[in-house]
Amino acid sequence: MEGVRGFVALLFLLSPVLAAEYAWIVVLGAAQYGGRPSPALERRLLAALALYQKGLAPRIAVAGGKAAGDTLSEGEAGCRYLMARGVPQEALLCETRSQSTYQNLLFLRPHLEGRVLLVTDAPHLPRALFLARLLGLKAEGYPVPGRYPPQYWLRESLYRLWLYLGLRPLAQEHPLGKLLSQATFLQAAPRSPDSPAKGP
Repeated sequence: MEGVRGFVALLFLLSPVLAAEYAWIVVLGAAQYGGRPSPALERRLLAALALYQKGLAPRIAVAGGKAAGDTLSEGEAGCRYLMARGVPQEALLCETRSQSTYQNLLFLRPHLEGRVLLVTDAPHLPRALFLARLLGLKAEGYPVPGRYPPQYWLRESLYRLWLYLGLRPLAQEHPLGKLLSQATFLQAAPRSPDSPAKGP
């Protein structure tokens, strides 16, 4: 009888771990302004928070570096936002150097063991998953719902075509990377409050 009680107690203690479907929830970067997440980043953070509260993963990683003139990185702003809503610091990983989706995942990769759930805008998710799997991550995705403009879907399709052709992810400073991320027919003014995901 003592053995049964001990086994039940062990199951009770382990139940949060057993219930977790993923090792990590990963929030991909979007703009922040003076420590305040942009609407795009806030939607991703709130989605990740809801998934965390449901017990889908015990930890959340938030990615994203600084833009010119920023004092805080997107990763720092995102982690502060989640801590203010009850996520303990020890459950968070804040990546603060990356400047693209590819770098978001590349810099987080050494820390992401097990299955990960990527949280990002619906148009951005297919490219993010492609890059994550290219880097060897066991990744699945959660598409954050929203009203995304047609040019955002088009831009992501062009980025994915570039990757599907077997070409390397573009650095932000690459001429074609600049063209895709800044072209007026693909995207509104750079770093608008509702700025979509960064390039490859």
